[in-house]
Amino acid sequence: MLLASTLQLLKNDDFGLPRNTTAPTCAGPLGREFGTCRLWTAFANVMPVKKTNTAMRTPSKPSAEPDIRVGIGGWSYKPWRETFYPPAVKAKDELHYASRQVTSIEINSTFYRLQKPAVFAKWRDSTPDEFVFCIKAPRFIVQRKVLAEGADSVARFIGSGIAELEHKLGALLWQLAPTHAFDARDLEVFLQALPAKVGSLPLKHALNVRHESFRDLKFIQLARTHGVAIVMEDDAIHPPIADVTADFIYARLRRSVSDQITGYSKPALKAWAERAHTWAGGEVPEGLPRVDKTQPLKKRRETFVFFINGAKERAPAAAMQLIEYLAARKSGGDK
Repeated sequence: MLLASTLQLLKNDDFGLPRNTTAPTCAGPLGREFGTCRLWTAFANVMPVKKTNTAMRTPSKPSAEPDIRVGIGGWSYKPWRETFYPPAVKAKDELHYASRQVTSIEINSTFYRLQKPAVFAKWRDSTPDEFVFCIKAPRFIVQRKVLAEGADSVARFIGSGIAELEHKLGALLWQLAPTHAFDARDLEVFLQALPAKVGSLPLKHALNVRHESFRDLKFIQLARTHGVAIVMEDDAIHPPIADVTADFIYARLRRSVSDQITGYSKPALKAWAERAHTWAGGEVPEGLPRVDKTQPLKKRRETFVFFINGAKERAPAAAMQLIEYLAARKSGGDK
């Protein structure tokens, strides 16, 4: 019965790999008897294993709510070779695989260096049509003491080739240093330098602030005036700000722990699924800290939720579980 189930898996499932991927021969008795790591992967889906088996899942379907994007930061991370990627997935195919498990990825490499247009085009062509990238803006812009002096650098980044992502371009993340305090005039000049478009593509801007001084009504009003989303960061260190200031939501969840296979506990993930659904529906979730207690205009909002750092090895499992909860919520079920 077990062998029959396994053969059926092999017949019907490509495990998210490119069609021309060849699985390597396994070492050990199982590999010698059955021939390939692909067969071992199928067995791993139906046999209990000690480590998380999220690496062997078939590609997750996009969230049942298309306005909600759930993902991870980057796709190349060594521990994920153990907790996320099947053995047959080569390094060059990691983006192909990852983009079929989650519905968005926050590109972090752009924080350290600009990428060439051809690189963005390659990323675009490696992912499903409905997939969306968010891009972390370079540190040479956001880590300077006077943000207002970065206008030329902003233009350089925007013109570096991000438009090659075309319809797969999501939000741009501007993450300030934890030591950067709120300066209303400086920030206003900076926000004025953020363009509304690149070519014909509209741009979404999300501002990730990490200093307590930003818990100021003047900051909330400034962000709202410029249509910039304030990142809601679930973090034990940095102050969370859940005020809605734009026509989209950007949340970064950073409390994953290693002893939870899905990073967050299942009740916590279900709570975030409910919050994401509420945001996407145009309302404000209860229980999250806000500076301005007035209710924003009710309208549907594209919602990005990323699992970033914490126990990063658990981020893909957390994202996939959240996607499952959102799909179950939409269909009226539970998992």
